[in-house]
Amino acid sequence: MAEDLEASLKKWAEGALEGMGVSRENIANFAELEDKLIANMRATYSEKAIDFSLNPKNMGKLESPDSFARVTGSCGDTIEIYLNIRNGIIAEANFTTDGCVSSIAAGGMVAELARGRRLAEVEQISQEEVLSALGGLPEENEHCALLAADTMKEAIKNYLDNNRDKTATRGDDLSGETG
Repeated sequence: MAEDLEASLKKWAEGALEGMGVSRENIANFAELEDKLIANMRATYSEKAIDFSLNPKNMGKLESPDSFARVTGSCGDTIEIYLNIRNGIIAEANFTTDGCVSSIAAGGMVAELARGRRLAEVEQISQEEVLSALGGLPEENEHCALLAADTMKEAIKNYLDNNRDKTATRGDDLSGETG
């Protein structure tokens, strides 16, 4: 993973610099600038958060989700969560976002944390659990973990609200709780 992450960081730094009109061809110290960008990223984010943002996990819409939620945070970033649920367990969880590096990492991590778990467990995923799983986020971006956790909770709420009437006829325990 370390080699893949290093390659992703190089690619990200090169793209960021080229986005500012700086390329290997037009500036002599391009490699030095690239190294400084990478060092700054490493000083700001954990390896896990960098990996989840540069190589997004669980990103993209699901074709026919059982549930969906869209929440916009106080910063203006929006996260969308798509869920497929089987027998009260999250079978698939994906996300999309228009947000920053931290929103991408948090959206991917909350989906990762949800997959394979019962709805009642997933409803308990907190900002702190997302932050811990990512190895933290910069203090000014910790709200992205809250946005991801809140969006997941909203997707579960939407699923339960839309399936309450079916519970009585099918006899399923949609919450996934037993006994």
